[in-house]
Amino acid sequence: MSKKNQDKTPDELRDSILAAALDHVAFDGWGKTTLKRAAEDVGIEEGIIDLAFPGGAIDMIDLQAQQADIAMLEAAKEIDIDSLKIREKITELVKLRVKAELPHKEVIRRTMPFLALPQNHFASMRILYRTVDLMWKAISDPSTDFNFYTKRMTLSAVYSSTVLFWLNDDSEENFETWDFLDRRIENVMQFEKLKARVRNKDLKLPNIWRKLGKMRYGA
Repeated sequence: MSKKNQDKTPDELRDSILAAALDHVAFDGWGKTTLKRAAEDVGIEEGIIDLAFPGGAIDMIDLQAQQADIAMLEAAKEIDIDSLKIREKITELVKLRVKAELPHKEVIRRTMPFLALPQNHFASMRILYRTVDLMWKAISDPSTDFNFYTKRMTLSAVYSSTVLFWLNDDSEENFETWDFLDRRIENVMQFEKLKARVRNKDLKLPNIWRKLGKMRYGA
């Protein structure tokens, strides 16, 4: 271990390890090669990574997503989001969350298939839920019960599809991605109108969304 890091605990090294790993993910994916090279870059033994990220790559992805969530919320402070309509608020937050990933576009491209693996399904859902939940909380949405979960489900679909579109968007300043987002938001508004007409019906929500809503993010 380098002298610079020899007095740091594994928790204190998490940010440095993640930053080093992200430099390699675009080329090597989230495999052992990336973790080994990250350890070399930071100047630590590979075993320290196991202590800092007991879950391995999925824990690193979780931390990177948390950092992007925080960047989104910090960027939202720079605009007068409270003056916007709900539709505009959510659109801006989705844009800010995507923009938070701009420096790591190739990393996200490699991350998506990794998250799609069966063993990563629940962790992927939890990470996605945290992001959309923060978006609704950022605008102080008062929804409860049925509305609470359906809003998160629909926003998850909007955000996920927007990220997938963005990964293949080469337009100037991501113009085509934002146009796609606007169309998806319009779809959501139409869904909200439909939902209002069936609100009193006994509609069943997937249990996973209720479970996620009751869990702490770090659980």
